[in-house]
Amino acid sequence: MTDNFKNDPRIVLTLDAGGTNMVFGAMKGGEFIVEPLTLPSHSDTLDLCLGTMETGFRTIIEKIGEKPAAISFAFPGPADYPNGIIGGYLPNFPSFRDGVALGPFLSKTFGVPVFINNDGDLFAYGEALGGILPEINSKLEASGSAKRYHNLIGYTFGTGFGIGVVVNDELNRGDNSCVETFCLPHRNDRDIIVEDGVAIRAVKRVYGEISGDKDHKLEPKDIFDIAEGTIPGDRDAAKKAFETMGAVAGDAMATAASLVDGLIVIGGGITASHKYFMPALLASLRAKIHTLGGEETGRVQSKVYNLDDRAEFDAFAKGESRRLKVYGFDDEVVYDPQKRIGIAISKLGASKAISVGAYTFAINHLKK
Repeated sequence: MTDNFKNDPRIVLTLDAGGTNMVFGAMKGGEFIVEPLTLPSHSDTLDLCLGTMETGFRTIIEKIGEKPAAISFAFPGPADYPNGIIGGYLPNFPSFRDGVALGPFLSKTFGVPVFINNDGDLFAYGEALGGILPEINSKLEASGSAKRYHNLIGYTFGTGFGIGVVVNDELNRGDNSCVETFCLPHRNDRDIIVEDGVAIRAVKRVYGEISGDKDHKLEPKDIFDIAEGTIPGDRDAAKKAFETMGAVAGDAMATAASLVDGLIVIGGGITASHKYFMPALLASLRAKIHTLGGEETGRVQSKVYNLDDRAEFDAFAKGESRRLKVYGFDDEVVYDPQKRIGIAISKLGASKAISVGAYTFAINHLKK
């Protein structure tokens, strides 16, 4: 988090909107300043759901003792985010499916600007402005490298396969609030969406298929513990379930990385199992592809580094920098011909990154 945000005195109300519960908070300087308030969502009844939001935010305002500068939060599912309208297929919020002008409702109710975004977008934005992007740039500076990054792709592994893209430190929401990755094709079956190979359900399904126990009730945490050997189960199947997830995710990431050309950060609960999925994910990103003439090229044109590996980060920071003489003059310039990107696991965690993203998005837009 830059000092501009850390020292900003304005307060932004936040909301973690889940289908079962809603968690209300308030942030200043990129940090929470009150104990969070949790209330039942009543997501199947619109009047009760909107009433919960009004009660939650009013309670937080009473706690902070002053009027906030804005309200900013993520909402799951399809929406017209710039206009604050939520609608469409929303499994966790069935009462919103016909369209609800949520932003205008909250803005009129509380008399402040309201910003609503996709959770994957805010995850990436939080990591770009207060997480992995400034962290990596700071480490590059400390290492003496002249390289700096301004573009980031953020992925969330969970019940779905979410994405957010930040280009030149600005969030790319697209023209239809529809920057998505879940619907890319699965690498092993191009007629199936990639999310069916990456989300929680994928890890559970593959474990069941390989172990022969398709009726198991295990969650990814249990499957990770089986892979670790701390609880009984099929260790090979557990490891293969995460390995398969990594290979499928890496294939989809290679498409995005080829277009965005920036760092990649991953968040979500499943990332605790990265020791089992990261090798296959990196292998997909580093895979080769061929022309009809038989020429070989990289699946991603830039060299891909694991930034959580110390040796790989050192190589990433070093690059291939050398001094190049300006033709006809005695002057020299620094030239680094190596195109490179890196991937890392979120240090903030998805929930904190989303909150930081919501806060910084509001502060930035209030300035504009």
